[in-house]
Amino acid sequence: MPCLEIQRDPSLAFKYTNKGNMVACISNGTAVLGLGNIGALASKPVMEGKAVLFKKFADVQCIDLCVDCPDKDDFINCVKNLAPSFGGINLEDIKGPDCFYVENKLKEIMPIPVFHDDQHGTAIVCLAGLINALEISGKDVKNLKVVCNGAGAAGVACMNLLVKFGANKDNLFMVDTKGVIYPERKAGMNDFKMELANSSISEDTSLAEICKGADVLVGVSAPGVFTEEIMTNLAKDPIIFAMANPEPEIRPELAKRIRPDCIIATGRSDYPNQINNVMCFPFLFRATLDTRSSQINEDMKMAAATALAKLAREPVPDAVKKAFPGREFTFGRDYVIPTPFDHRLIEVLPVAVAKAAMESGVASQKIDDLDAYRHELIKRMSG
Repeated sequence: MPCLEIQRDPSLAFKYTNKGNMVACISNGTAVLGLGNIGALASKPVMEGKAVLFKKFADVQCIDLCVDCPDKDDFINCVKNLAPSFGGINLEDIKGPDCFYVENKLKEIMPIPVFHDDQHGTAIVCLAGLINALEISGKDVKNLKVVCNGAGAAGVACMNLLVKFGANKDNLFMVDTKGVIYPERKAGMNDFKMELANSSISEDTSLAEICKGADVLVGVSAPGVFTEEIMTNLAKDPIIFAMANPEPEIRPELAKRIRPDCIIATGRSDYPNQINNVMCFPFLFRATLDTRSSQINEDMKMAAATALAKLAREPVPDAVKKAFPGREFTFGRDYVIPTPFDHRLIEVLPVAVAKAAMESGVASQKIDDLDAYRHELIKRMSG
């Protein structure tokens, strides 16, 4: 019987059960988007919605688990024992800096992939948009002055991935509520902020001061903090990713009035260039599960970002255009990132991620024919 077969060979769980297509979306409700620390029970509507998105966009079965463990070690002790039921763990809405600690510990302990979407999902989609914005503005990633306002999970992950893409860490400045982060600063610091502390700064410096001459301004912080003074002092053709939700650091219409030469993205669906994690996590997990990868590594994240960026440069199908009447879908300042409802995401991102998983050595299930895999994905979502 299957039970005894799995006892003899645990890998047969992927053959006889749904483990290989099942993800747990787990939160303790300590940092729910736009709502903060509202607790595990109050986070359940968001987590249920996330589970629906996994199924809707990539046919990944997902169950939400809202765990009443605000203490990070209690949370780890709960989650670490869930591996037999799932092919992967998607962590969600855990406050910083606990989220870094929790993800790192669970990745060490658990034999299945663990992924904190608030960190890496945001970073992947943000990088995809930035890649295209750099192409349009003619800026070189190696020469950028980058300012990131917000030093929580998303901000730290966005900057780390941008550095891996080629940005010069010495020209990158992280800002939190107390100002620019630098090595000697004592207030509000933690190990994860310290890794991105800029040694060229040796005294307290404000957001407005550090933004002078910046090429890229990333916001994962609070509404309205990108003031007219900040906008005016940015470099020529500035790139502004104002991703606070539901109200961005600056509204696109105001940003373009102050700086007509800017490229701006937000987290909102009612403006062009929406930075939305749903363009990443369902497809990333689809490939991770299909290759039975032991982890979601940097190569897989970069593959997802570059594939997403490349898709925005392709002609957009009429079906997508019809869903957004009046919106321009031509690669350019108002279209640096695909829409989440572009049906081609399922055939582009998982293939790129699966290829990266196999080439980087974390896949235990090889896909010999990636083109056939692409057709299987299309059929899976159309059937």
